[in-house]
Parts: sequence; structure tokens; C-alpha cells
Amino acid sequence: MAKLVLPFEKSIYQMEETLAELEAKSPGQADDAIRAMRRELVSLKKSIYSKLDPWQTIQVARHPDRPHTLDYINLIFEEFVELHGDRAIGDDRAIRCGFARLGDYRVMLVGQEKGRTLQERTACFYGCAHPEGYRKALRCMKLAAKFGLPVICLIDTPGAFPGIGAEERGQAQLIATNLLEMSRTPTPIVCVVIGEGGSGGALGIGVGDRVSMLEHAYYSVISPEGCAGILWKEANEQTKPLAAEALKLTAKHLLSLGVIDEIIPEPIGGAHRDHREMANTLKSYLVRSIRELRQLNSDELLEGRYQKFRKMGVFLTETAAT
Repeated sequence: MAKLVLPFEKSIYQMEETLAELEAKSPGQADDAIRAMRRELVSLKKSIYSKLDPWQTIQVARHPDRPHTLDYINLIFEEFVELHGDRAIGDDRAIRCGFARLGDYRVMLVGQEKGRTLQERTACFYGCAHPEGYRKALRCMKLAAKFGLPVICLIDTPGAFPGIGAEERGQAQLIATNLLEMSRTPTPIVCVVIGEGGSGGALGIGVGDRVSMLEHAYYSVISPEGCAGILWKEANEQTKPLAAEALKLTAKHLLSLGVIDEIIPEPIGGAHRDHREMANTLKSYLVRSIRELRQLNSDELLEGRYQKFRKMGVFLTETAAT
């Protein structure tokens, strides 16, 4: 499969090709020209990725080479034991749950998976979960609370599955139930948006004591395409960037608005360029967060979680002088 080159990455790939040619001519050596080009390449990546606009950020978040939940399971966690089924309908492959070890901690992992191959994506519905997926996630979170295990939620979905069958089985109700139950689950919950954070599909596993995002992820009430279709009746190359800008969906925007707690930095050029470095950074954040949260008792956890979400959207107004 050909590598996807985003429009703003063309100059990076061109320089990498030139650098590869120079290195091929002098294998095992690093002359001044090669060292200078390596420094220039790093500088170019930093310059481009530090100035991404919202629509470009979405393109990075959707990159097919970006690490998914299963990648992080293999790179970060040990002794992962997957739990299946919701005890009502079946097993939704868009949400993966299971016991795992993270460093010195036993945890319950809940993550949304998009799949790599066409077969995997079809089984996962491209990361769009059904009601049984949210029911399974909640069942596992309650199990974690029973055994006193922290919960880690990795969010990566364009949204909950919008099909008729999902609606008939109570999609909206299950997401609402998860919001309520997660808000009062007496165990530490850490949520991280690792790619796409789309609407209620993301919120269904997104209520926690710590809610953070990777640097080039996005988190939004609606996709730019959906927003553009509503506002301008058409989602095209002109309206999608406008919608993305208006939605304020990047990590920087959401941190300034108080929606998330922290931005987790990505490797230079995005997480899709170096899965292992991204996994190490994410692991450090998760271990630190769990260590801090485990120092709080259940009452402190629940009160802090309630206040965290209660204050979102609060603003002050000034009365005009008379």
C-alpha cells in the first residue's frame, strides 16, 4: 500500500528522499552535508507541525498509519486479557476491553479500535461502536471498581454507529447511561483522545478524573463534514476547513476552554511517524496520572470528577454601567 502523504507534508518527504539518496552514496558515513540536512529536516518538521490549522490537525488525526488502541496495547501494556460480550446482544469489536498491567499497576483498559486491514475495519465498523459496545465497556468499568482497579479509556472514533439497528437497540440511551455511571464509578478513570474524538461516540467512554488529548488529535461535538453540511448544505474543500476552525476542536483550543486537562506531546512529525516514541510518552503520562489519582479516596475522586464537568461551559457576564 502506498504511503499517504498529506498536502502539507510534501516538502518533508521530498527532503527525506534527498537525504536517503545522500546516505546511500556514503553508507556508514555522515559528512557535513548529511548532518546539515538532518538538522534542516528536523527544523522543517517542527516548523510545519507547530503551525497546523484545525483542518490539517484532523487530517493528521485520521492518518491511516497513526497508532490505534491495539498498537498501544502491544507497546505499552503487559498481560492483556481481553473480556468479550455485553451479556445481552454480543461482542462489539469497535470497543476492546480487558485486564492489563501498566508498569506496577493492574488496570482495566477500555479502548476504541478502528482496524488496519479492510477485514478488521469491517469488523470494527471503522471504530463506530454499537450499543453493545458501550454496554460491554460499562460492565468492565464496574468490574474494575469491584476489584479496585484504575480504568484507562483510549478514545478514537468518528462517532457512534448511526445505523437503524443501533438506534433500535438504544444507542443514545446507552451513551447517556455510560455518562451517568462513569460519573459515579468509585475508581480512578483516565481518558485520552488518541486520534478522533467524535461526538457522543467519544463521550460514551470519556468521563474521567483526567481527560487529555494527544497533540494532533481532535475532540468535537460533530465532524467538520457534518457541520459544513448543516451550515452550508455542502461539505467541500472550502467549507470543511471553515467548519473545523469554527468548532474549536484542537487540543490547544480545548485546553484553553478547560475541556481537557493536558496535551500529550507527539513525536516530531506526528504519532504516525514513530509509534514507539509515542507509546513511551503516553505510558509515562498514564503511570503518572494513576499514581496521582490513587492517592485520593473514592469520595475525593467522585467530588473532583463532578466539579470538573460541572464547571464546563460556565462563564461570567458583566452588567453594563448605568
